Amino acid sequence: MTTTSGTSTPELVGGKKPWPALFALVLGFFMILVDLTIVTVATPTLIQDLDASVNDVVWVSSAYTLAYAVPVLITGRLGDRFGSKRLYLAGLTVFTLASLWCGLTSTVGALILARIVQGLGASIMTPQTMAIITRIFPPHARGKAMAVWGATAGVAMVVGPILGGVLTDGLGWEWIFFVNVPVGIVGFVLALRLVPSLPTHEHVFDWLGVALSGVALFLLAFGIQEGHQQDWAGWIIAMIVAGVALMVAFVLWQRANKREPLVPLSLFSDRNFSVSTVAISVMGFIAASFGYPLMLWAQAVRGFDPTHAALLMLPMAMMSILLAKPVGDLTDRLHPRLILGFGFAISMVGMLLITWRLTPDAAIWEICVFQVLVGIGNAFIWAPTGATATRNLPMQLAGAGSGVYNATRQVGAVIGSAAIAVLMDSMLAHYLPGASASGDAGAAQIADPQAADLFSQAMQHSLLLPALVYAVGLVAVMFYERPQHAGFAAAPRSQPAPAAAAD
Repeated sequence: MTTTSGTSTPELVGGKKPWPALFALVLGFFMILVDLTIVTVATPTLIQDLDASVNDVVWVSSAYTLAYAVPVLITGRLGDRFGSKRLYLAGLTVFTLASLWCGLTSTVGALILARIVQGLGASIMTPQTMAIITRIFPPHARGKAMAVWGATAGVAMVVGPILGGVLTDGLGWEWIFFVNVPVGIVGFVLALRLVPSLPTHEHVFDWLGVALSGVALFLLAFGIQEGHQQDWAGWIIAMIVAGVALMVAFVLWQRANKREPLVPLSLFSDRNFSVSTVAISVMGFIAASFGYPLMLWAQAVRGFDPTHAALLMLPMAMMSILLAKPVGDLTDRLHPRLILGFGFAISMVGMLLITWRLTPDAAIWEICVFQVLVGIGNAFIWAPTGATATRNLPMQLAGAGSGVYNATRQVGAVIGSAAIAVLMDSMLAHYLPGASASGDAGAAQIADPQAADLFSQAMQHSLLLPALVYAVGLVAVMFYERPQHAGFAAAPRSQPAPAAAAD
């Protein structure tokens, strides 16, 4: 393919053809994001069938999110260099084959290894989806297209546990991975036929940046998750400190690199891009963390099977689906501070109410009503965040911006899954000494009323973490500035807004 600086193929701009390409990409994107949370509801089953601890099973998710997050910065650039479509198809192939491997494993160690490979496939795919959408849609249609992409992420995060419950209960935990095989094949055929091959760009790859960011993230995630298990030994503390130091070194290197840094810091001169990266990392954290306490409570305290436990997520999923289009339509007309401020506030309230009612005698309808609130809030977060993040980025930074945006979401997910593992382990050790190490408390229903009450309290305190992180997101989105793109209802067109009114 001839290298050029063109931004899109003429036959796709302004017509209907970009939309079939979008939906082909969304199928694969949906699948890899479902796998971030699909394991959550199968936690008790995996504990029992694989003779594993709670922390071991959380590593089944953490290994995926870590392998997903570490390379995603460089894979965005690789798509710019070798072709986003080629990279997407290669990543989809790796992901599909690794899914088959996951289902065929019989030990938790082998499952973790297969999940690492699966995460690598996902990391190759994800930035290509966002970069392709940015390049094939004209500016006036890009907001709606990115809204579909962002809404897909939100829906996938809550559909994962539901699908995981149905498959685990009906066919066995292996099928939460086997189901990816036919979907992956269909997704490959659709992408091959419908997604355009776009012009490529020459890049100088920042391999030092890749090494610094990857090692830093691994040290931080491993140290945080294993800290409680290892009684916060000196070597654990040293890992965390080293991770922080390497992350600082990474940022300094990105500033000093005058050729082509892995993360062009100029991206963050756009305040809305910067705020969006904070907001999406918060959502990654929450999506990777809140399901574990809820699913363990439903199965260990209430005695639900995986399917019925997962159905607790259905109200949240339905609201995310029903509101995706109307909220997407708002992204071109309303200030993102209003949309996302409402979203984070209502989600935080809903999560706090769930935490309050997560008791052995709680009425299930109450939990479902509060899940509706969280679902409404999430619908006002996912799509607008994705649309706002990339709207003002120059086309030549599409790959870099996509990589950074997706990397920050995955960093949030890595830290979220590690943090919730530590917190649940600590809470179980406090309320039910001995349960945290063996995982027995989460493997079957707890018959003793006093133990059930104590287990519920442990899960309640654990759920306070995602509620608190929603509050962090709420504060962050208050810093959004007024969008400047053409067609925004509140933006002046004749002259720039005065500095005092820019927000």
